[in-house]
Amino acid sequence: MRHYIELTKPRITWLILMSTGVGYFFGLDRTKPFDWALLVHTLAGTGLIASGTAALNQWWERESDALMRRTASRPLPMGLLTANRAMWFGIALAAAGAAELAIGVNLLAALLGAITLIAYLFVYTPMKSRTQLATVVGALPGAMPPLMGYAASSGVLNREAWSLFFILFVWQFPHFLAIAWMYRDDYARAGIRMLPVVEPDGKSTARQIVLYATTLIPISLLPVMLGMSGMIYLIGALLLGFWFLYTGVRVAFDRTNVRARHVLLASVIYLPMIYGLMVLDRPSS
Repeated sequence: MRHYIELTKPRITWLILMSTGVGYFFGLDRTKPFDWALLVHTLAGTGLIASGTAALNQWWERESDALMRRTASRPLPMGLLTANRAMWFGIALAAAGAAELAIGVNLLAALLGAITLIAYLFVYTPMKSRTQLATVVGALPGAMPPLMGYAASSGVLNREAWSLFFILFVWQFPHFLAIAWMYRDDYARAGIRMLPVVEPDGKSTARQIVLYATTLIPISLLPVMLGMSGMIYLIGALLLGFWFLYTGVRVAFDRTNVRARHVLLASVIYLPMIYGLMVLDRPSS
C-alpha cells in the first residue's frame, strides 16, 4: 500500500487541494449557509483526479524516471509495482475522481478536472522530451485547481476565479525553473528538454526566474483590485513578492544549486502564505 500511495505524490496533492480550497472559499455565496458536504465532495474528487494523474504520469515516465537519480527509487523504476497495476490504479483513481465531481459537485468542476488530466498527460508529458516550452504548457493544467474549487462552490468562472488561476500560473515558473536548475544533470540523462538542459550556462533560466517573480508581484494584487481582499493582504503580498523576487535576483548573480534551492524554498513558503493572507483578509461583505 505504501508504494501505491507513493504513486499519488501526496505532497503535490496537498498543494493542489490547498489551491482548490481557496478557490472554493472565494466562490461561495455568503448569503447561504456554508456547505461542508459540498466541500468534502470537491476535495475528494479533486484529490482522486490529482492522485490518478500523478500515478499515470509515473507509469508513463517510468523509463525516464529510472535514468534520474532523484526518481530512480520510485516504485516503478525499482520494480516494486508492475506497470500494469500502476496504470489501472491511476485509471481507477482518475475515473472515481471525475465521477465524484460530476455526481457530488457539478459538471463544470468535473469538466475542468478532465481537461486538467488530459492536458497534463497527453500534451505536457510528451512535450517534455521535445521542447523546453513544455513548462509553459504544463503550467496551464497546473493552475486549474483554484478554478475547480471556484466552479464547485459557485457553478461559474468569473474574474475572481481567473485571478486565482493567474497567480498560481505565474508562481509555477520560478518554482519549477529552480527545480530544473538543481536537477539539470538528471533531466539531461533522461532526455527531458528543460531550459537548463537546452541552455546549460543558466543565464536564460535565471532571467526567466527574475522575470516571472517580477510579474507575480502585480498579478498577486488582482484580488485587491477585484475587492476579494483588503489592505493587510496588499501589504503582505508586496512583502512576500519582493522577498521572492530577491531570491530570484540572487540566483541571477550566483547561478548555483544553493541559490536555486533558496528560490525553491521561497516558493513553497510564498504560496500558502499568500493564500492564508487572502482568505483572512477577505472583506466581510
